[in-house]
Amino acid sequence: MMIENHRIEYKRELTDGLEKEVVAFLNGREGGSIVIGIDDSGKIVGVANPDQLQLIIKDRLKNNIQPSIMGLFEILHEMSEGRNVIRIAIAVGSEKPYHLKKFGMTEKGCYVRVGSAAEPMTQEMIDALYSRRVRNTIGRMESTRLDLGFEQLKIYYAERGLVLNSAFMKTLELLTPEGKANYAAYLLADENGVSIQVAKYADTTRVQLVENIDFGRCSLVKAYKNILDRMNVENTIYTRIGVPLREERQMINRLAMREAVVNAIVHNDYSNGSVPKFEFFSDRLEITSAGGLPHGLDKDDFFAGHSVPRNKEIMRVFRDLEIVEHLGSGIPRILEAYGKEAFTISQNFVRLVFPYAEKLPANGGSSATQSATQSATQSTDPVHRLIVALGDDSLSSGALRERLQLSHRQSFRELYLHAALERELIEMTIPDKPSSRLQQYRLTPKGRKLLKNLNKEH
Repeated sequence: MMIENHRIEYKRELTDGLEKEVVAFLNGREGGSIVIGIDDSGKIVGVANPDQLQLIIKDRLKNNIQPSIMGLFEILHEMSEGRNVIRIAIAVGSEKPYHLKKFGMTEKGCYVRVGSAAEPMTQEMIDALYSRRVRNTIGRMESTRLDLGFEQLKIYYAERGLVLNSAFMKTLELLTPEGKANYAAYLLADENGVSIQVAKYADTTRVQLVENIDFGRCSLVKAYKNILDRMNVENTIYTRIGVPLREERQMINRLAMREAVVNAIVHNDYSNGSVPKFEFFSDRLEITSAGGLPHGLDKDDFFAGHSVPRNKEIMRVFRDLEIVEHLGSGIPRILEAYGKEAFTISQNFVRLVFPYAEKLPANGGSSATQSATQSATQSTDPVHRLIVALGDDSLSSGALRERLQLSHRQSFRELYLHAALERELIEMTIPDKPSSRLQQYRLTPKGRKLLKNLNKEH
């Protein structure tokens, strides 16, 4: 039988007390979940019209709680024993005390989770929390530029079937309380002055810099996608062809690396001009975000996966675009692959160190197929990777991008596809109709010669 505890609340149906329970979780140390469709005894009764119920809940939480909690909760439709239930996942907020709008910051409006109940806060507790409230957040800081454009952001939303209307800056909380564009808007705009770089060093120190590429100065969403694509290029996949099985080993666990990149960008403290850092050494990858742990979160909470979004406006956008799956899901995935020893946490930064995996030992099974696979995965030249991935096949742009495991379409087209076309290494199968939906790409004689040389090298 399922029972309530300090992290979970059951409700048979939607009631007037929902906002009170949400406020209590927001003001606590860990956050929690409210499940609608399960009664107090733990019996699953389900809910009717779950889609409509989700909309009602979102509207109530958006309008009845202050400060704004958009980006601090998500509403999920789940199945339990064949019945529909609604789970509301709630993160801890950084602008405590959260309160019911109609009662304000009073003992009637402020609650905190104690055991399995929401208890009213004393006025002393309310005053103490308010005095520690983080005021210098990117939502309250004004943008350093007034001429902001958001075409990139609109395209990313459109790709998810979402439309940003004329009031999107207010909806996404990209305005200060005074109605001016805030620093979150600046970070998500098409152009900004924030430099985010991926560096590569020749050895284990920072003395010999081999490469340093700036992927910033654009929307944080575009920066994230370009950074991840570049890091996937660096992430060698060691391959050994054996009989009867083929073995593969990633230099860096791809899922853990992705989660680390997301966390570094979403949770970085941008308020003092700091940016996340991504550094490849000869033996490891280091990803560093500024700011330490968010206020109200200790190491035990952090490693348990409890989420306190430092930049809720950015978190909101990344969740809308399904870059972030669920609140608090990233850290457990990293821990599963690398453990707590991968983390260095201080007052001013959080650093992740991913040591490279060892290469697979040779087994004498070298072949043209093995060489092609290795050259495709070990080369850091995007065009070389594309040439080997294409091989003797004719593939569409989408199929080729999928084979290369690249998520960002624009980066793929610029760094891979267009570059290979300009060097006359590949050609279109329907050159008279470049935009045809049947368009595919294949190697030219020049491209096949390059492929042969790459196979010899590897």
